[in-house]
Amino acid sequence: MSNELESLSHSLLRAALSAGADAADVIVAKGQSISIEVREGALEHAERAEGTDVGLRVLLGQRQAIVSSSDTQPATLNAMAERAIAMAREAPEDPFVGLADPDQLANGWDLEALELSDPTPEPNPDVLKQDALTAEATAMQVQDVQQVISANAGYGSQSVWLTSSNGFNGGYDRTSRSTSCVALAGEGTGMERDYDGDSRTFQSDLRAPEEIGRTAGERAVAALNARKPETGTFPVLFDERISSSLIGHLLAAANGAAIARGSSWLRDSLGKQVLPEGLSVIEDPHRPRISGSRPFDAEGLPTQVRTIVEDGMLTGWTLDLSSARKLGMTSTGNATRGTSSPASPSNWNISLTQGSASREDLLSDMGTGLLVTSMIGSTINPNTGDYSRGASGFWVQDGQITHAVNECTIAGNLHDMLRRIIPANDARGYLSRVVPSLLIEGMTIAGN
Repeated sequence: MSNELESLSHSLLRAALSAGADAADVIVAKGQSISIEVREGALEHAERAEGTDVGLRVLLGQRQAIVSSSDTQPATLNAMAERAIAMAREAPEDPFVGLADPDQLANGWDLEALELSDPTPEPNPDVLKQDALTAEATAMQVQDVQQVISANAGYGSQSVWLTSSNGFNGGYDRTSRSTSCVALAGEGTGMERDYDGDSRTFQSDLRAPEEIGRTAGERAVAALNARKPETGTFPVLFDERISSSLIGHLLAAANGAAIARGSSWLRDSLGKQVLPEGLSVIEDPHRPRISGSRPFDAEGLPTQVRTIVEDGMLTGWTLDLSSARKLGMTSTGNATRGTSSPASPSNWNISLTQGSASREDLLSDMGTGLLVTSMIGSTINPNTGDYSRGASGFWVQDGQITHAVNECTIAGNLHDMLRRIIPANDARGYLSRVVPSLLIEGMTIAGN
């Protein structure tokens, strides 16, 4: 497949340069996926998708244009190149656009070490169906589960190739295998739903469908008889299932595009404390078998292990070439793009320093407060860091979970919240974002 995509990308690049582009790059993505959904012990939905998409970016001086297509016929490629050139002539000048210098480009990467693609053959649809049925049946065996809303199993594979007039030429394959289950417990207006799921690069790493179904059912049952919590200021423990969202807000605010626009609550925080001392945020795009791993970014620059926060101090922004030029800095190799969009900075695999205490230890230490397992909606002010989200989970009294809660709002300011986090030691190491449960004292809870 790589030879096919490489040949296609070179054909489109030649067409662009022949049409008059000063510089150009081409990204080609070819993928296929299969998804099986069951309901009440029978097949509910089966879907298979295949397709190839090509994206062309051309530059005329400091003007650029991007076109894309799912038609790869030679005549279409020539038409794309001509259309892109015509669009670029009408585009406004941007002093920060441009390809990477040749000496910036990645080379000599080791795809085998990254293990992005499972060599195991694509599973038969019957195998996927059986996994979904098993997850559903196991969930239904949990007492008080009334229905499984959906049970799914899927598989996907994708190949990506990037070719550029600055000399870059490379690509890689990626696979994924997943199972998920959503269970409904209780009756009437007291019904509650919850889920579990898993997605892995290698099929052999996937958790058993029995475990996924059982966990979905148990979570739904645990949420029964929920009521609103008290209103006041309490400690809040963000369960490991959703704690990575807090670090996600930090990463979004440290994104070079937001910094260049001046629309980030971290814009004046470079070199300052943003997390408690002793905590670091590490980005590692070279972890084997992890979805966020890759050898190079969407501009052909090498990806790298880097420390975004070190011992609580913010060390740098997440940058692509354009945002780096705007800020007078160097790209961190974090460009991502689709076939129809320009590059923008994004993070790869992230891990937060884990603590020494278990989640149960933090529950005991927090006394009375809220354990959050699910959040709904979001009101985050990107300029000030003011934070407000709908939440549900469990009320904790004297260090013990007493009952489920829902229909409440938790609020604070990310500046203060993140500097007070206390991490547990329960992060799942196989996720792309490895973040443990996080305790934050003194948050505002609006309930009754």
